[in-house]
Amino acid sequence: MDLDKILEAVAEFVEPHRGKGKVADYIPALASVDPNKFGMAVATRDGTCHKIGDADECFSIQSISKVFTFSLALQKVGDTLWERVGREPSGSAFNSIVQLEHERGIPRNPLINAGAIVVTDHLIDNGDADATTEMLLGVLRDHAEDESIAIDMEVARSESETGARNRSLAHFMASFGNLDNDVETILSAYFRHCALALSCSQLARAALFLAFDGKDPVTRERIVTPQRCRRINAVMMTCGHYDNSGDFAFRIGLPGKSGVGGGVLVIAPGEGAIAVWSPGLNEAGTSTVGALALEALVEQTGWSVFG
Repeated sequence: MDLDKILEAVAEFVEPHRGKGKVADYIPALASVDPNKFGMAVATRDGTCHKIGDADECFSIQSISKVFTFSLALQKVGDTLWERVGREPSGSAFNSIVQLEHERGIPRNPLINAGAIVVTDHLIDNGDADATTEMLLGVLRDHAEDESIAIDMEVARSESETGARNRSLAHFMASFGNLDNDVETILSAYFRHCALALSCSQLARAALFLAFDGKDPVTRERIVTPQRCRRINAVMMTCGHYDNSGDFAFRIGLPGKSGVGGGVLVIAPGEGAIAVWSPGLNEAGTSTVGALALEALVEQTGWSVFG
C-alpha cells in the first residue's frame, strides 16, 4: 500500500472544502488561526511518518490531550478510575452541566471536559499541578521521540481567562465530593494540557502505541497493558467526539478523538496512528475537513474496524 499516494489523493479530495467550518473563536488565542490550514500524518509500525500539507506545523491539540491523561490515569489508579467517572457516551455538548446534575457529579466519560477534569485530579500528587504538567510533557516527548514538544502558554492563559464554564463544572463536582484537590489547582494543570502544541507528525507518533496493543512498535516499550489499550480505544470509539461520536463511527469506523483546535487523532489497530488538522469545526466541535479527509483515507485503505 502506497500511503504517500493515498495521502496525495486525500488532499486532492478535500481541497475544494478547505476553509469550511467555524474556527473556535470562543477561545481568543484560537480565533486568529488560518481556517485554510490542512495537514495529515500517518505513523506506521516501523515509525515511518507519511505526511502531507501542514503536517509539521504545531497547533493546539486541545481535548486530544485527554487521550493521554486518560491513559496515564488508568496506569496510575487502574479500574478504580471508574468509581468517579463513567464510560458512556454523553450525547451532550463537551461542556454540558445538565447530565452532571442528573448523575450527581459523576461525569459520563473521561473524554468530555468534566470527565477530563476528574482524570486530571487523579494525576495530581501533593497538590502540585506544575509537577503533573511536567510529567505529562515528559511522557509525550518520550512517546513522540521529540524533546521540542511544549505548551502554548498564550493559549493556556486564554483558556483560563475564558474558563468560567469549566470552573462551574469543577465546583459542581467538588460539591458532590468527586474531586480531591483544590479546583484552581486541578484547572491549572487541565488548562495547560489542553494548550499542548503538537504537529500532526508528532501527535501520530506519540499515539502509535495505541495501535499496537499498548506497546510502542519502534522502541518495544510496553506503555499500557493490552486490555487497557483496548479500553482506551473503545472509549475513543464511543465517546471521542462528544455528541458527534455516533456519526464519526458511522462514517470513519475507527477510534478517534477530536479537539476544538481542529485536530483529530485516529487509531487504526494493527496499522498505525493518524492525525489530521484543519481548524474549521462542525457544530459538535470536530474538524469539518479533517473528518472528510479521514473518511477518504479509510475508503482508500480499508482500515475501518468494521471491515
